[in-house]
Formats: sequence, C-alpha cells, structure tokens
Amino acid sequence: MQLEVSAQRAYPIAISLTVLYVAHRLWRLSKRRSRTVPRSQERVLVIGASSGIGRSMAHEYAAAGARVCVVGRREHELNAVADECASLHPRAAVGGAGGERGSSEDTFPVVADFTNPEDMVALRKKLEERWSGLDTLVVCAGVSALRPLLEVAGLERKDGKFSPPQASTEGVQHTVDVAHVAIRGNYIGPLVCAVTFIPLLSSTSAAPSIALISSLGAVIPPPTRTLYASTKASSLALYQALAVEHPTIKFTFVIPSTVEGDFRASAVDGGEVREADPNKHGLKRTAVAKKSIQAVDRGEKFVFMPWAFGRVAHFFYWVAPSIVEHFAARKYNFTPQ
Repeated sequence: MQLEVSAQRAYPIAISLTVLYVAHRLWRLSKRRSRTVPRSQERVLVIGASSGIGRSMAHEYAAAGARVCVVGRREHELNAVADECASLHPRAAVGGAGGERGSSEDTFPVVADFTNPEDMVALRKKLEERWSGLDTLVVCAGVSALRPLLEVAGLERKDGKFSPPQASTEGVQHTVDVAHVAIRGNYIGPLVCAVTFIPLLSSTSAAPSIALISSLGAVIPPPTRTLYASTKASSLALYQALAVEHPTIKFTFVIPSTVEGDFRASAVDGGEVREADPNKHGLKRTAVAKKSIQAVDRGEKFVFMPWAFGRVAHFFYWVAPSIVEHFAARKYNFTPQ
C-alpha cells in the first residue's frame, strides 16, 4: 500500500521534471546563437591557431562557412593553417587581397604575439578594416610548465629532505623568471585580448561570444604542474569576472583534461611529460574543437571534457580533496617524498 502511495506521489514529480527539462531544451534551442549570427556571416578570431586545439577550431569554423582570422607567432605554420582553412571553406576562396598568402575575405592569417598590446591593437584595426567588427573571440594560446615548483628552483627531495637544503638566490630568481614567462603566456595574453577586443565585440556583433580554452588543471590542482595550473586558473578567474562585468557577451569556458599533441614539448620550465603518452591517451583535438564550438553556439558557460570525469572530479575535489589529490598524483607519476 505504501509503495502504491509513493508511486502515485512520485509520478507527477517525474512528469513535472520531464516537462521542465523539455521546456528548457526547447528554450535553449530557440536562443541558439546561429539564429542571430548565421555561420556564413560569423566573424571569428582564433588566437593561438598555429597548432593544437586552436588549429582544429579554425578548421571547423572555416569548414562550416565562417570567416576566420587565424593568429599565432609562427609564420610558416600560420600560413599553412590559413591555406587549410581556405581549402575547407565552402566558398573555397583562393588567394586574397594585398598579395597575402592564403588570405581572403573569408580566411586570413596575422602573425602576432597576443601578449603584445601593439600587436593586438594592430590586429583589431585589420579586423575593423576587413570585416567591420567581430562576433567570436577564441583564446586558445598558452604555455606549458611541467615541473614541481621547488625543482624549478634547483632542489631535489629524497626521503623527506631537500638537496641542497635551501634554495639559493639564483634558484629563487630562476623560478621567478620562469614564472614570469608562464604568467605572460597564460594570464597576460588573455588579459590583453580581453581589453583589446571586448569593446569591439560589444559594439559590432548582434551576439558577441568569447571562448577561453582553459584546462582541468585550472580547477583541480595537479602535482608537477604548479606554474601551469596557477596561471591557467588566474586567466579562468579573470574571464569569469569579465562574464559578470559584461553580461551582453556570452562567455564559454572549455575545461578539458589531457589533450593529444606536442603542446608540452616546449614547456617553459624545461620539464618532461610524466603522465601516460598524451597522443595515445589524450582527448582528440578535433573532438575538443567541435564540442567547444557547439558550446559557444548554445551559450554554455562551462564545458568539462570528458564531461563525467571533469564534473565528478571537480565536485569531489571539494567534498573529498585527499582522494582526488591521490589520483592526480598517480596520473602524473608523482610520489611525495
């Protein structure tokens, strides 16, 4: 009898929840950004497009018909990306204005350093001249760091003791120098982009959006990634605050776990990869790119990849941090001494 009563009470609750879920999904579909900014008219700026996720996102946007400006420091790689985007574009634009290789009204490269204000302001002027504005900003550039912090300072720890016992002045200064490089690449660059392009987005787009490609390490501190995690966390917090300050712009924060590629090969601290081979076990760049673009279109705020792993790990870090820290240490083959 009690079971029947419980079932009768649960039935309307289940129906109500189902209706609410369907209504929410329909509302999200009605608000889909592509209704306001069709892909064929979307103006996309990809910072950090010469490799990795940024390169894949440029490919995906171009193949879908968007106009894409790819930005990076390596001219040869950037030209190759621009050519690839041009060939993928539905309009298959070839050549371009001004004799720039791989450039056109649909896809064009700009060699620039996103930490340099002069470079970014010059880039903004080019976008205004070519496109009269901007709809989507993708900030995907950054640097890696792969060593425990005190190891950067020249200390090794064995049996609970440091060798040498203390960090020297030179060791501390070296750590500061490396940290400056990490801060410049993972925080100053995103900051310069935000200050440079937010007014342009706000004033020229009917549905302005910004996608920050961050890292799971920004929300779950990983051992051996001290500088990387702290600087990525700082840029994530920066953009979260900006999302509150600029509610007319949709911000999407992409938070993937390990991704395939050679991103770690140029670690600013000279560290080596400690986890399982990212090219065998990491997320596929194309999958991350597609999910990121989908999230921007839907106006999603946070995108954890893999979803279940990222969300669960993030939740349990606050509920049972020691357990998550244990598994993080295993992932990075780190054994506290």
